[in-house]
Amino acid sequence: MTVYFNGAFVAKDEVSISPDDRGFVFGDGVYEVVRAADGALFRLDDHRERLRRSLSEIRLLDAVDPDAVWDAVQGLLPRNDLTTGDAKVYLQITRGAAPRQHAFPNPPVEPTVYARAEAIDLPTEKWAQGVKVILRPDQRWARCDIKSLNYLPNVLANQAAMEADAYEALLTREGFVTEGTHSSVGAVVDGTVVTHPLTNRVLPSITRTVLLELCDDLGLPTNECPIAVAELSDADELFLLGTTTGVMPIVQVEGETVGDGTPGPVVRKLQTAFRALEPA
Repeated sequence: MTVYFNGAFVAKDEVSISPDDRGFVFGDGVYEVVRAADGALFRLDDHRERLRRSLSEIRLLDAVDPDAVWDAVQGLLPRNDLTTGDAKVYLQITRGAAPRQHAFPNPPVEPTVYARAEAIDLPTEKWAQGVKVILRPDQRWARCDIKSLNYLPNVLANQAAMEADAYEALLTREGFVTEGTHSSVGAVVDGTVVTHPLTNRVLPSITRTVLLELCDDLGLPTNECPIAVAELSDADELFLLGTTTGVMPIVQVEGETVGDGTPGPVVRKLQTAFRALEPA
């Protein structure tokens, strides 16, 4: 596998990252994941903007040119024979390697930039059948809107989902669902598509943005408001959203059936519209 590391394309097994790297020591960095189809990255401009915002929020934007990085990183697809079929690109930027201290290195050090690309199998069977989820307390920090490397609460909650033979864990805070461990959450209530509003408690999901655009195109009413845990059982349909998750129907929550236990008509319509989009 060829990867991108600090300005060069190299073999993955040639990459060497310092044990003093702040991404390793503190989780001091951000990342992005972009889906590709036949060599084209999906909604790249949106991912560019989100990465730029994340870098700005952790005060690292002045140290790296994210647009130049993205322009280079796209070269991973042809270098890894990924110009046909489905793939994903992972990009991570940390504050770099420096002696361990909590404050930023002074003088600043060069950021560590790493990216890889790999083929993926889209979850078509799960799209058709739907998945089950569990609920777990949202124990993350207060800046979930930054796509940072600090994911331990997500890891623990997702592990609980795997052990429960569930696809995902929905995170709950103060009686409301925020999002999943690696996905956004939506519901259909009386024909209206409901998603959590963009706040510091959720990641500004690119797929969520696309979904709202599709709802507008399809004439589906939307409501950006938190989904109460107590009202999950009243939802006509529930679904997950994500870069590689797509529009994923939820058919069971904590053992309770959603609707009639099969993907509902609104989610089906959104799936069809979403999959019809050309990566661009």
